[in-house]
Amino acid sequence: MPTIRRLPEHLVNRIAAGEVVERPASALKELVENAVDAGATQVTVRLASGGLDLIEVTDDGCGMVPEQIALALERHATSKLPDEHIELVSSLGFRGEALPSIGSVARLTIESRPHDSAEGWKRVVDHGVIAADAPAALPPGTRVRVEDLFGKVPARRKFLRSARSEYAACQDVVRRLAMARPDIGFVLEHDARRVIAVQPREELASRVARLVARELAEDGVLIEAERGTARLTGVAGLPTYNRGVADHQYLFVNGRPVKDRLLVGAVRGAYSDMLARDRHAVLALFLELPPEEVDVNVHPAKTEVRFRDPSFIRGFLVGALRHALESSGQRSAQPAAAAAMGMWQVEPVVPAPEPAPALGSLFAREYSAGSRGDYRSISQARVSEAGAVWRSYEEEVMAQPSGRAEAVSEEADEALQYPLGVARGQVAGTYIVAEAQDGLVIVDQHAAHERLVLERLKAGGAEGAMTRSQALLLPEVVELEEAACDALEEKSGDLAKFGLTLERFGPGAMLVRAIPSVLGKSDVHALVRDIADDLAKNGDALLLGEKLDLVLATMACHGSVRAGRSLSVAEMNALLREMERTPRSGQCNHGRPTWVKLAHNDIEKLFGRK
Repeated sequence: MPTIRRLPEHLVNRIAAGEVVERPASALKELVENAVDAGATQVTVRLASGGLDLIEVTDDGCGMVPEQIALALERHATSKLPDEHIELVSSLGFRGEALPSIGSVARLTIESRPHDSAEGWKRVVDHGVIAADAPAALPPGTRVRVEDLFGKVPARRKFLRSARSEYAACQDVVRRLAMARPDIGFVLEHDARRVIAVQPREELASRVARLVARELAEDGVLIEAERGTARLTGVAGLPTYNRGVADHQYLFVNGRPVKDRLLVGAVRGAYSDMLARDRHAVLALFLELPPEEVDVNVHPAKTEVRFRDPSFIRGFLVGALRHALESSGQRSAQPAAAAAMGMWQVEPVVPAPEPAPALGSLFAREYSAGSRGDYRSISQARVSEAGAVWRSYEEEVMAQPSGRAEAVSEEADEALQYPLGVARGQVAGTYIVAEAQDGLVIVDQHAAHERLVLERLKAGGAEGAMTRSQALLLPEVVELEEAACDALEEKSGDLAKFGLTLERFGPGAMLVRAIPSVLGKSDVHALVRDIADDLAKNGDALLLGEKLDLVLATMACHGSVRAGRSLSVAEMNALLREMERTPRSGQCNHGRPTWVKLAHNDIEKLFGRK
């Protein structure tokens, strides 16, 4: 029979340390949270070699007397849990402050001085052994140093990553905590280089833009929503401002940074019909709930939480995000327009080989295709001919009735008052060029119409517009795999609300009787196959409404104006006006911008006027 024995104290501490001190970033998180809970208004963090050699956290909080320092280094001792109601904890942490766990696997130095004390005190614990206990000179507050992490635990040390990787994790910890508390100033230094420096008492939107991405100040929308006892604030990036990975999504519950599957899923659902499948939103969301509505003790490091009513939380987040994004109107992130300025080709300026002709007009020179930058004078006859054409044009314009000219002028002036301006032409059968009061607007006609069709489909379903379907003269039979037919048959009632009528037609086929009228002449077979693929790919990972949003996005893509189709001026202007009336028309269903703008200043720079 195996022997049961008590483990030594130092081994118990190392086992406990393994729960909360996985890497330098874990220790740093605990120390900064302690500083925040101590009432600090300024927190300074110094790192060396990514935290492998040194982690130092200094704050101006309440400080501790010698007896409190000694007690804080004992296991399961805390100042953050005044009674036995563990579910009502409102601080960032209480789990023995993690100090004894850190002290068992590193050299830990704590120096602290209360504001009403004339001197401070220092205690040093070297891998579980008290090495020093003496007075210390420091300003009011607390300074904690962690050196040689896992120095005497080589089995743990060798599993740590490189100094650069560990530094990146530490930087993420400071960034998240600094966003959670804009009322506190934070400084992060790594190897004597200042990386983060934010001032206390900063506005939330400004703090988030400073720490996440400065573009959020222009390409983000503010979130302010309340429902019952829940409150949501933060900044959400426009769908056109997205990333290829989800590492720029910062989620907080009651001021605590978390990585929760429910919240991540709610964000994905809110952006479901505005982003491509492989793109991710950029945002920082702060959810506030009564403590009894959320359990923060489901993970040792408190990075995960559990909600009492998860469906309410998910619905609240999705609704608040969608409402805020819809209020952004036709806004679109415009970094592409600025970057495109550098793509314009500027012809080299080559001195003329001979004096310019007497007639100084654009007809006086002609570009020679033989070599770039080579110009030659044209004959006097060509100049005279060009001048005659120009005079003829002037006479024709002047001969028009003044009333007609004024009417055209007033019509153009009125059109220029629209945000997206008035259409002036079409390029490559794909892009609409419009003139607005503040610049030149270029619209991707397929992407824009795709968004408009999607919004019509969604509005039609919301209104229960069952009659907005177009019956097929001869029903189409679409052959699919049996599993795909099962999924379509299951959702046939929901699809019928949007005008797509399907029936089962044997084990491996579906019969299409009607399609949404807004889709016009669509490839029915391709449409049904794409919808089946959408349902199969997402499975049970999404809620029904989110699945239908993806299906509608597929339907809208099939029913939109294709690139390469020639549009009349009236059609182009009608598209622009509908974009101005439609929410979220600044991005297509895949998160790409539907329009970009070149401001007058940018155009003038192209021609060297500025």
